[in-house]
Amino acid sequence: MTELLFRDDAYLRKVPATVVALTDQGVVLDRTVFYATGGGQPGDSGVLRWDGGEARIVTAEKGENGAVVLVPAEGSALPEIGASVEQELDWERRHRLMRVHTALHLLSVVIPLPVSGGAIGEEKGRLDFDMPEAPEDKQALEDALNALIARDLPVTEDWITDEELAANPGLVKTMSVMPPMGQGRVRLVRIGQGDDQVDLQPCGGTHVARTGEIGRVTLGKIEKKGRQNRRVSLLLAE
Repeated sequence: MTELLFRDDAYLRKVPATVVALTDQGVVLDRTVFYATGGGQPGDSGVLRWDGGEARIVTAEKGENGAVVLVPAEGSALPEIGASVEQELDWERRHRLMRVHTALHLLSVVIPLPVSGGAIGEEKGRLDFDMPEAPEDKQALEDALNALIARDLPVTEDWITDEELAANPGLVKTMSVMPPMGQGRVRLVRIGQGDDQVDLQPCGGTHVARTGEIGRVTLGKIEKKGRQNRRVSLLLAE
């Protein structure tokens, strides 16, 4: 099982590791800062370096038994099993994904409806809501979202057991993507603290440390995607 360093510190960029396996997908390390594709968030990209070589990593994917597989660019040389390597994220891309991801959590606050799907990108993201009727004032939603961002609320994490989550199903906002369970505990992402808490939901992805890092966002068009389903997109301003 790969140690997920990004889970404890999403701001790690460059970390040494050891190659423990080579698969048809790519390279498995004993520990990694690369997030593997899942939960609507793309896998990280970056570079893997070792004595005498390097490979560009185009994405990271989930492998067997809790492994994270770093997928190299086609035709890349690979390190040997047991080799010491240095992994480095494409940090600018990762940070933009973090900004979008945290902004989407806040979008689910200003639109307090069940979420039926979502996707995170480098420039924009979207959530699909169980929303029979389109909102009357999209600008009011955008203003409320930017007001939450501007409060510069802390983004922290807690852990609860699988049993505690099962006893509190209201924590799960997403109808299509269930939180990762089966490991005995589930990670909760909290935005705000105490009386200033605005959101708490299960999530395995990476987030900014404070909402102020997101910057201003704009809402795109609200698209009808079914009888009761509407897609709401947001875009980073810069």
